[in-house]
Amino acid sequence: MTPETDHRGGRPQPNRCARSRVAGSVTVVEVLGEIDIATAGLLGEHLDAATACPRPDVLVDLRLVEFFDCSGLRALCRAEARARERGGRLRLVGDGPELERLLRGTGLLRRFPPLPHMPTLPGAQEVSGAPGERT
Repeated sequence: MTPETDHRGGRPQPNRCARSRVAGSVTVVEVLGEIDIATAGLLGEHLDAATACPRPDVLVDLRLVEFFDCSGLRALCRAEARARERGGRLRLVGDGPELERLLRGTGLLRRFPPLPHMPTLPGAQEVSGAPGERT
């Protein structure tokens, strides 16, 4: 186990760009701030952990993202392919026109049609959180 993971099943520690939680059988990865070449690896840690199990069901919450470039898209594509290979899925949650414009402009809108809001998820249990996180 590396310093970047905590004792709860090898989940990554929250960082300035991402934090994860489990809600029933779904892993929610909440993405924060700016995702670019310098920070995409921090997001990737959470996506890798979320897609490590058989048949992962992952929701990536992009509602708190301020900036997202091709490095972040690469991390999403890699995680979605990994989830699919393992019989699971990866979905995006985002309600801003910027996200739709980014996905449409890169030809990824059909692959990642964003959900406009977070679905109701029963049995939510916190896996990792960041200081000052909202509840």
